Amino acid sequence: MLQSYISTYLNKAKYEMIDGGKKFYAEIKDLRGVWAVGKTLEECRTNLTSALEGWIILRLRKNLPIPNFKIPSYKMSA
Repeated sequence: MLQSYISTYLNKAKYEMIDGGKKFYAEIKDLRGVWAVGKTLEECRTNLTSALEGWIILRLRKNLPIPNFKIPSYKMSA
């Protein structure tokens, strides 16, 4: 469930080259504050994954909502 959420938002990320083509920049516009840079596209994506994970942890710690994240509910039989 959590991995699916992360994958969904990583697939929405927008990447661009910055610094005269020396670095990559990525952000997830739907999730304010989730962005990263890297020397290669792979490094940038790895850094973006870490940023997203940190963003989720911070929101959980501060008891803030996580957009579009639904925890499945299960009925317990007595």
